[in-house]
Amino acid sequence: MLKVNEIYKSIQGESSKAGLPCVFVRLTYCNLRCSYCDSEYAFYEGEDFSIDEIIEKVKSYNCKLVEITGGEPLFQDDVFDLMNKLCDNGFDVMIETSGSLPIKNIDNRVMIIMDLKCPSSKMMKKNLYENINYLKPNDELKFVIGNREDYDWSKEIIAKYEIDKKCKILFSVVFGNLQPVELVNWILEDNLEVRFQLQMHKFIWDPKQKGV
Repeated sequence: MLKVNEIYKSIQGESSKAGLPCVFVRLTYCNLRCSYCDSEYAFYEGEDFSIDEIIEKVKSYNCKLVEITGGEPLFQDDVFDLMNKLCDNGFDVMIETSGSLPIKNIDNRVMIIMDLKCPSSKMMKKNLYENINYLKPNDELKFVIGNREDYDWSKEIIAKYEIDKKCKILFSVVFGNLQPVELVNWILEDNLEVRFQLQMHKFIWDPKQKGV
């Protein structure tokens, strides 16, 4: 059983899959309290679903791309079985995780989008850096950047762990804290090989709207 906050179909707002139709399975609970969190409603709210019930609900949307998110989806152990069975059913599965819990047991068929928390998140001490060793070339490592300190820290981490040789790198702004043009200018000035992204769904719908 898994405690599920919501299941819905929208477009993928981030990552290299941005713009594609996607079914989101948002699980309840999170072990972090980031300063800029936009899904606090997933900390506690949810209903119990069996894995089979989740899969049947996902199938009802007739969409091949599925993202498991949260909260922190790895907080619930049964998520590993959910990912395996979704893959077995032919879905293209992604998981978005904070990088604070181990990813080594995630099915290799799953595309991992993992954060490393920057200083302004106030959760940097929770980063589990050994996770970097388990990232695959088609996985993506995301830095959510709220100011220049976050940006400079991200560059140092990329160089220290040679992340550019391991997987794709995503840079995005803390929505409402840093103007996108500032981050883009820093990236261009430093000639960084990273993908800049916006949270597309926050521009299509109200930024506080759930279920999109």
